[in-house]
Amino acid sequence: MLQKNQTYTVNITDLNNLGFGVAKIDGISVFVADTVTGDEAEIKIIKTAKTYAVGILLQLITPSPIRCDEAEVCPVTRRCGGCVYQRVSYDKELELKKQYVTYAMKKAGAFPIHVNDVLSTGQVSGYRNKAQYPVGHETVDGKEHTVIGFYAAKSHTIIPADRCSLQPESFSDIVAFTADFCDRYNISAYDEKTETGLLRHLYLRMGAATGQIMVCLVLNGESLPHAAAFCEELTARFPAVVSIQININKKATNVILGEVCRVLWGTSYIEDNLCGRTFRISPLSFYQVNHDGAELLYNTAKDLLQLQPGESLLDLYCGIGTIGMSLADDDTPLVGIEIVPQAIENAKENAARNGMTNAQFFCGDASDAGKILSDCGIRADAVVVDPPRKGLTSEVIAYLAELNPSRIVYISCDADTLARDIVRFREAGYDTDTVQPVDMFSRTGHVETVCLLSKLNAKQHIEINLDMDELDLTDAEKKATYQEIKDYVLEHGGLKVSSLYIAQVKQQCGIIERENYNKPKSEDAKQPQCPPDKEKAIKEALQHFGMI
Repeated sequence: MLQKNQTYTVNITDLNNLGFGVAKIDGISVFVADTVTGDEAEIKIIKTAKTYAVGILLQLITPSPIRCDEAEVCPVTRRCGGCVYQRVSYDKELELKKQYVTYAMKKAGAFPIHVNDVLSTGQVSGYRNKAQYPVGHETVDGKEHTVIGFYAAKSHTIIPADRCSLQPESFSDIVAFTADFCDRYNISAYDEKTETGLLRHLYLRMGAATGQIMVCLVLNGESLPHAAAFCEELTARFPAVVSIQININKKATNVILGEVCRVLWGTSYIEDNLCGRTFRISPLSFYQVNHDGAELLYNTAKDLLQLQPGESLLDLYCGIGTIGMSLADDDTPLVGIEIVPQAIENAKENAARNGMTNAQFFCGDASDAGKILSDCGIRADAVVVDPPRKGLTSEVIAYLAELNPSRIVYISCDADTLARDIVRFREAGYDTDTVQPVDMFSRTGHVETVCLLSKLNAKQHIEINLDMDELDLTDAEKKATYQEIKDYVLEHGGLKVSSLYIAQVKQQCGIIERENYNKPKSEDAKQPQCPPDKEKAIKEALQHFGMI
């Protein structure tokens, strides 16, 4: 049995997404920081439990061939804990992330399912356009100084962010400027233990395509002392800054941002260009932290969704509208729902500025979707969801199934909750056979995933795929096959229509069909009805072929 403080020589056989190498001793998994797959190392046990143990690296005996040059590793990586894959090659990191997603699917019972290789832009540094730095203080040579950085792993100890390879260099410069300003003007840092002090966090955002920077100071109070001097000095030194704001958060909480923002200087937003559209971003609005990665992710989602002309799209958890507007055409009927009021205001502005004439955005919960769509007179032909890390509730999944879209694209920042929700969607009549990971957070343990959920063949959810050319034709059908009608409608009306819709219109026009051809497979099945625009286009095709 493993004992605390014992030393062992081990072979590291795996690396988890928290950055711990994994060894086996007497059948027990031992997690060791600073090691990677393929290392031979001398370790010391510092913690034991019933099913695992934790060790520390004493000596690296034989380095793994996948290790990076130590000179490439951030000097504070051990204390910070953010970049868990800095010690391995990037190719190995992508392989490990695929393994993580695959394991999540197996663990939740989502198999059989295929996990594709991880897509990546190849960018491993300087890609983040957002940072939230906690503010504290430290005593050096008897004098107190402001310290701004990142929390160390599993603690609220602040590691100074002199230079972080994931952030733009300008962020580090603004961090240093702000710390110096606070020292010069005696602006106090917030103390979690006493709940005193003013400055809690420094929050930065940047438009990767525009270069515009937003600086937001999170305060345990209503105002910033010497605000005019701060704005004047900051903008003189950093011309890219176009928005300086304060966010008020006086609650004793770990939640970073409060509900109220006030502009000290400049605009209330920054702008960025994404997937050919321009977006305004406010402090409280969700926006992907990796611009190029977001374009890769959204283009992948668009390819999966295959939204057709005339089809409507529901965008749940829409934020400022980036996903829905990236997937939809200018005239696509688009409904976005988001619970953050400021984000909805941004989404409306973004739709107008991008010429999205049929886009509507509403502040509400995901469960409000049905009523909102009904009030708009829109049926959701397709849905895209990008929920928080906790995923979808079972109630929202059941509600989406009731809306009866033909397909749902699910974007997730947590493979475990995605896997759980895939299992729930199967029970609700939707399934997927492929998951696509996308590396949005290089060098960290996080990976984004996207998949297409389509309706299952079940008595509540029917799919009709008939090749009429392989069957005997009625007299009317001899004038044009179903495929010829589909091709005509697509060419002249820009619409894709199903065999079911054609059958429904032909029945309306008195054209004799095969017995039960256009009827559902069971009495309680839900059969979609042909929309008016497609009905009109089909009738025009029938007239063209002389069938009516």
